[in-house]
Amino acid sequence: MVQAVKGVSFHIEQGEIVGFLGPNGAGKTTTLKCLSGLLHPTSGTSRVLGFTPYKREKEFLRQITFVMGQRNQLLWDLPAMETFLVNKAIYDIPEKQFKRTLDELVTLLHLEPLLGRQVRRLSLGERMKCEIAGALLHQPQVLFLDEPTIGLDVTAQATIRSFIQSYNRDHSVIVLLTSHYMADITALTQRVLVIEHGTLMYDGDLQELVTQTAPYKLLRLTLERYVDKSELLSIGELEKLDGLEAIIRVQRQNTAQMAAQVLEHLPVADIMIEEPPIEQIIRDVFHGENHV
Repeated sequence: MVQAVKGVSFHIEQGEIVGFLGPNGAGKTTTLKCLSGLLHPTSGTSRVLGFTPYKREKEFLRQITFVMGQRNQLLWDLPAMETFLVNKAIYDIPEKQFKRTLDELVTLLHLEPLLGRQVRRLSLGERMKCEIAGALLHQPQVLFLDEPTIGLDVTAQATIRSFIQSYNRDHSVIVLLTSHYMADITALTQRVLVIEHGTLMYDGDLQELVTQTAPYKLLRLTLERYVDKSELLSIGELEKLDGLEAIIRVQRQNTAQMAAQVLEHLPVADIMIEEPPIEQIIRDVFHGENHV
């Protein structure tokens, strides 16, 4: 028997957007399914808006939504608007509220030209925008978003992120977001949960995770002429050397001192001080290279 999730515990306040990170198979989707009532936990308890999720009480279901980037709710052979009308009936949404909410979603997601088109004829990005709109017509207070931008191009990802920010700001909803795109996490969240092998490894500020896991910064140099490699190694750990471009890893507390040393002793045309990529930091956490 495999324990998908073991003793995961956290609390999210109204209006928070929280990133939920972990490698494939870590337990993210299982946790979301437990919180949305799709799975009955074999032990422990969970509460969402004061409800016990697995009881799937009608009032509970009216206040949550669960969007999975790899699952469809739209009726494939019909226009998206037909699914919206089905959802209106399922949730018994009053006509005025339905129209008001639909108008808001159409404006925020630029859906006007899509509503009458057969879903199968929509691009992936267009379909995902319609999926999100359909999931929000009943104005839920909790959004479980499982890879909502997966497979989308950069422009579509940015559109979805902007919408989530706007919707959260305007409605003060709870958002629990999983994504393998770190741009989603850095753009939308300050707090992250990190899970691996079903165990919660970290719950806290994203920037604090960066500081704990990566006690270094990167000096990105453009040199005016070639220099001996040993001169670069005297500054710190050389991550990359490509012609006149170099990236050097230096201890976070020594960054200013090392940057000054570089400017004084090396023929530098340009220098930038950067945080390590968040993708690398998360990979380090997953692979046990650093402990949080």
